[in-house]
Amino acid sequence: MKILVCNAGSTSLKYKLFDMPSERVISEGKIERVGDKNEGFFSFKNNIAEKLESDNKRVIPDYAAGIRAYLDFLVSSGAIKSLDEICAVGFKTVLSKDHYGVHIIDEAVLKGMEDYMVVAPAHNRCYLQAIRTFMDVMPETKLVGVFETAFHQTLDKEAYIYPLPYEWYEKYGIRRFGYHGASHSYIADVMTQKLGNSYRAVSCHLGGSSSLAAIVNGECRETSFGMSLQCGLPQSSRAGDFDPYLIFFLMKQGLSAEEIEESLQKKSGLLGISGVSNDLRDIEQAAETNDRAKLAIDIYIRELIRYISGYAGLMGGIDAICFTGGIGENSETVRSRVMEKLAFLGIIKGEKPRRGEISCITAHGSKVSVWVVPANEELGVARKTFSAIK
Repeated sequence: MKILVCNAGSTSLKYKLFDMPSERVISEGKIERVGDKNEGFFSFKNNIAEKLESDNKRVIPDYAAGIRAYLDFLVSSGAIKSLDEICAVGFKTVLSKDHYGVHIIDEAVLKGMEDYMVVAPAHNRCYLQAIRTFMDVMPETKLVGVFETAFHQTLDKEAYIYPLPYEWYEKYGIRRFGYHGASHSYIADVMTQKLGNSYRAVSCHLGGSSSLAAIVNGECRETSFGMSLQCGLPQSSRAGDFDPYLIFFLMKQGLSAEEIEESLQKKSGLLGISGVSNDLRDIEQAAETNDRAKLAIDIYIRELIRYISGYAGLMGGIDAICFTGGIGENSETVRSRVMEKLAFLGIIKGEKPRRGEISCITAHGSKVSVWVVPANEELGVARKTFSAIK
């Protein structure tokens, strides 16, 4: 059974075509700078015939053009003979009102995504465009939303209820949802394979958007994102945790709600602190001579320590810490400093990770094992899509 996974970002599209249940990747592709007036980059690979289109450039005006370009490649490269071979398309969707798990996408699911556009505007907008394009191009194919909230449905009520008037939860549905579910779920699968069915782990998905999850025996018990993605760790340009009353203070200083919202989403986080970039790689380079860049890294690591330590307390101990995502996989600075700060847990540093491989980076005798797990959200989505339609 062939299942296509589409991962839509704010300016990017990533694809993987799987043969299920063998989980063999038939084809994969990536398009960057979607919607940019300048030329975007795209690379498509047919893993069977080893046909490759790489470092190509063309203007990709919208998601529809990017989707059609990849679907055309699938057929022209011989990966498939026709689009009819694709049994389902799975999406790493973010949020839909009243739909928090894995769902066959219909108009009710789309309406729920539109209703929560204010909570996740950038993410829901791009997925709505992508999904409607597939509905037009492949009207008979099942579309499955593997919502980012799915993995966090095992949170206990005391973990997802905010200390706010309870009627806000009842009337408006205000509660913690959590995101990066596909990534944290994949980490849970890996830890179950490595540690067995009984363990306590903290999954650290660190990238342009970062979150943590406390996982007990494969199930989520706590997570750092809330109802929105505007909390938890400092993000690349989003604020993360801060005193909400500062919003009222700033409004009284003359700033509009729109100005504050834009600053919290686009001018805060690592970018806001460092003044250098929203990319940690640039900030790490600048930190040698730039105090604000160094401060941004210090704050980011401090928040990681605060969350990991807190989750260890909530779980009654900790057996493993997992790093994934662009920062988690590639920043030796972040991993090393976190491990040094958490040495009191009995962590003993070992070898550096093997690039592209699941690696344990603690030494023999370490009371807590630390892992680097290359992100594979698409596989997690493929597995859940397959389960939803088989």
